[in-house]
Amino acid sequence: QVQLVESGGGLVQPGGSLRLPCAASGFTFSNVALSWLRQSPGKGLEWISEILTGSASTYYTASVKGRFTISRDDAKSMLYLQMSSLKPEDTAVYHCALGAEATWTLVGCWGQGTQVTVSS
Repeated sequence: QVQLVESGGGLVQPGGSLRLPCAASGFTFSNVALSWLRQSPGKGLEWISEILTGSASTYYTASVKGRFTISRDDAKSMLYLQMSSLKPEDTAVYHCALGAEATWTLVGCWGQGTQVTVSS
């Protein structure tokens, strides 16, 4: 079955950096678009970034553009989110998901998530 397992979360100071890996299995990784979502305290799931097949194109929500970088390693079935210049408002549980911005809700498959807390 499809499995998505995020890791790499933790406590980081404002302005700091963090890299989140997501290990995927149970499907042909190279054939699908992938996204990162996040859920801040008291809010719903928010799409923040996607990467299409072959790493041809990447997209970001405005609040993270220029600070976050999504990437994928198809040989290892791994998805990554490199986060820099972190702000307290980036505090959230981060999930990797199947699908792009327009389709992740229809696919309905994401991992359990990893907590990122940005605080001094």
